Amino acid sequence: MSGYKIHLLVCGGTGCKASLSTAVVENLNHEIKTQGLDDFAQVVTTGCFGFCEKGPIVKIIPDNTFYVQVKPEDAREIVEEHIVKGRKVERLLYHDPDKETIVSDSKHMNFYKKQVRIALRNCGVIDPENIDEYIARDGYKALGKVLSEKTPEEAIKLIKDSGLRGRGGGGFSTGMKWELAAKNISDEKYVVCNADEGDPGAFMDRSILEGDPHTVVEAMAICGYSIGSNYGLVYIRAEYPLAIERLKTAIKQARDYGLLGNNILGTGFKFDIELRYGAGAFVCGEETALIHSMEGSRGEPTMKPPFPSDSGYLGKPTTVNNVETFANIPVIINKGAAWFSSIGSEKAKGTKVFALAGKINNVGLIEVPMGITLREVIFEIGGGIKNGKKFKAVQTGGPSGGCLTEKHLDTPIDYDNLIAAGSMMGSGGMVVMDEDDCMVDVAKFFLDFTVEESCGKCAPCRIGNKRLHEILEKITKGNGTPEDITRLINLGTVIKDTSLCGLGQSSPNPVLATINNFMDEYTAHIEDKKCPAGVCKALMKYEIVDENCVGCTACARACPVGAITGERKEIHHIDTSLCIKCGACIDRCKFNAVIIK
Repeated sequence: MSGYKIHLLVCGGTGCKASLSTAVVENLNHEIKTQGLDDFAQVVTTGCFGFCEKGPIVKIIPDNTFYVQVKPEDAREIVEEHIVKGRKVERLLYHDPDKETIVSDSKHMNFYKKQVRIALRNCGVIDPENIDEYIARDGYKALGKVLSEKTPEEAIKLIKDSGLRGRGGGGFSTGMKWELAAKNISDEKYVVCNADEGDPGAFMDRSILEGDPHTVVEAMAICGYSIGSNYGLVYIRAEYPLAIERLKTAIKQARDYGLLGNNILGTGFKFDIELRYGAGAFVCGEETALIHSMEGSRGEPTMKPPFPSDSGYLGKPTTVNNVETFANIPVIINKGAAWFSSIGSEKAKGTKVFALAGKINNVGLIEVPMGITLREVIFEIGGGIKNGKKFKAVQTGGPSGGCLTEKHLDTPIDYDNLIAAGSMMGSGGMVVMDEDDCMVDVAKFFLDFTVEESCGKCAPCRIGNKRLHEILEKITKGNGTPEDITRLINLGTVIKDTSLCGLGQSSPNPVLATINNFMDEYTAHIEDKKCPAGVCKALMKYEIVDENCVGCTACARACPVGAITGERKEIHHIDTSLCIKCGACIDRCKFNAVIIK
């Protein structure tokens, strides 16, 4: 990016592309050319800035002006006012809702203040399709350092000493995993990057690959040297076309620069990477199922041992790490184990990337030190609950996690604390819910996902989760009995204890956690035949409040099934036997006469 006085960084992640950031780039380039500023200002498409709620984002360097929710038609004003005249476009700056002030620099925004970006260090900073920009920010320095200064054993020890644990959900020591594969003698070994990110609401790995693919390429090569492997495989879901495109570009550029292939950096070390595509099966996030899928077999897990470090891809020793885990490796090599282990908590070192989603003001991608509390994440970084609603729960760990409540808000976020609270870290999905969410329905939603995604190999998962779902369906339709709670708990416990892999072993978590934390809602569904949140349609009853009805007939005209009767200027009535509970009458009524009981 050298040679230009001003750079306009535009988010080029999937989310912002969906909001026309590509058109923003095109219009900015057109305006710069029209103004004759081609040699003065450069537009750079970067990865995700993280603040997805306010995308597309345009950041101006060197003054760090941060424009939010930029539309293609804003390009002319940005160039004419900011680039030509040096005046910031105030209407595009971030408006802090707490202080009711305008903020022009991201470092002063609550969303970024408590973040520590390690895995995301280059996202939103560099052009992910330009290897020179990655190298300019110490890219491939760690690979060169390892190949020239460290033995494989020393490299592994450094990773072990850092305390880095797997960021894909299991939390196993990364250095120990590498060490186990290194100790196995074999003519071939494999390094596998798990980019099969399938949790609902999760987009951590995708954003890293879209914004900084070279960090994964470099880390895989370092891992290959450390364990004695010459081959790397990235298992990535085919639904990630942009991540695939940028990863392919990074691999080609690394080969062209002699950073992949034979005799890397003149050291005699050989390593190369190829891509394998997944078809969107959630179970293939489990490492043995992933390996079987790459081999061309059905994506089903197998019993362990043997672990992949002993017998993995093609029966050879294999190390499997996810994208975020690899993204930490080059920084640890460059800055040292002590530096990395100084961040985070006693048993969880470093940072964790989370995808904040749901009923929260600042939807986006964040990276925070381990040990930060849920309260800080949700109410400071996340900006609290949308529309001033009351916080109800947060689901961490995706469909395998559990719903945590207000009493858990001061829980430090790390592997052990989340498990103790009845949830788990998972890969980093964090879905926030408010007072309008029905927790029985939420449990059913997540269970519906795992039932659909079960590979069907073992009976506890294949049959047991189906039975759990049937009981929840029965409860939400108003046919539940008190005995159903006992059945849910007993069956859920058996499924956890007897399922073959992590999918089945954790699938009852949303059910058990909601029973534990929201028993009153289950009781209301079963005994009172009511859904307190007004979500479960079978338990809804639409009524017209007599004193509010003016007989305008708007509700009757809106009803698609003729369930509402009444003459003009007379009180109307709803025939509940005909009502399909579509909500059209509520939407049409201007007098708040229609209510749900």
